[in-house]
Amino acid sequence: MLGDVGSQGSATDTSNGDPRPKLERLLAALERLVPDGLIVAFSGGVDSAFLLWAAQQARHRVGGRVLALTTVSESLSTVDQEDAVQFADDLQVEHVVEHGGETSLPEYVRNDETRCYHCKSELFETAGRIGEHRGLRWIAYGYTVSDRGDFRPGHRAAIERGVLSPLADAKLTKADIRTLMRMHGLDLSEKAGSPCLSSRVMTGLEITPQRLHDVEAIEAILRNGGLGVFRVRVCGEAKQCFLRVEVEPEGMSKVLTLREELVREGNARGYRWVTLDLAGYRTGGGRL
Repeated sequence: MLGDVGSQGSATDTSNGDPRPKLERLLAALERLVPDGLIVAFSGGVDSAFLLWAAQQARHRVGGRVLALTTVSESLSTVDQEDAVQFADDLQVEHVVEHGGETSLPEYVRNDETRCYHCKSELFETAGRIGEHRGLRWIAYGYTVSDRGDFRPGHRAAIERGVLSPLADAKLTKADIRTLMRMHGLDLSEKAGSPCLSSRVMTGLEITPQRLHDVEAIEAILRNGGLGVFRVRVCGEAKQCFLRVEVEPEGMSKVLTLREELVREGNARGYRWVTLDLAGYRTGGGRL
């Protein structure tokens, strides 16, 4: 169920205080954008979903146009695609799904530290073409204050192309966003973080459609087995890769109940080993 700005809720953000003033700052900023037309780059993740909802609320207040843009390639999981389509449909926002061409770029496929830069460059160039064709002036994406502490080469692509980050400008953290989504009864408020499948391939290993399909298949076993936060990493060297499963420590015993299925699927896909990382889930594990 999708809420509106007038909805009330009891959730609070204990680490950041009441996030509702930040929401009002965000809405005020978006109200200045939507009359000229706003494209929201929408991946189906929590942050971009919240930005899209807020943009639609601003449109209801002052008029204008909002368009959600989702680019689809092997690097976007089926789950995220389905979430994006459903959320935009529930929100009754105009939604364009375009083929994403990043996996055909040599600069992206080689999977060095600049991969995300080339991905976001491709996305924002697509958004720019659509905006020009449809008469939409602004482009925004779901970059938050919390992202400023992470390695985010994709943000450089946004800055270079004049793409806006209203969530960060309003000082909204990821915790704020989840709190506000719960307050307003928004679907996806409890969805785990979901970066693209390419982030699971260890830096330096080539991105291939097959490796992305492999990751998605193994992660589906974990999801169907009841795990909520996890990653499956493709590690090793080009001729001898293995799969490394990361989950939160409390989920490790559950992974072991899926051991036979995980090993069988991994072996069938050409991986000699499927391992459980005892250090547990952590962001940026693909750069190890």
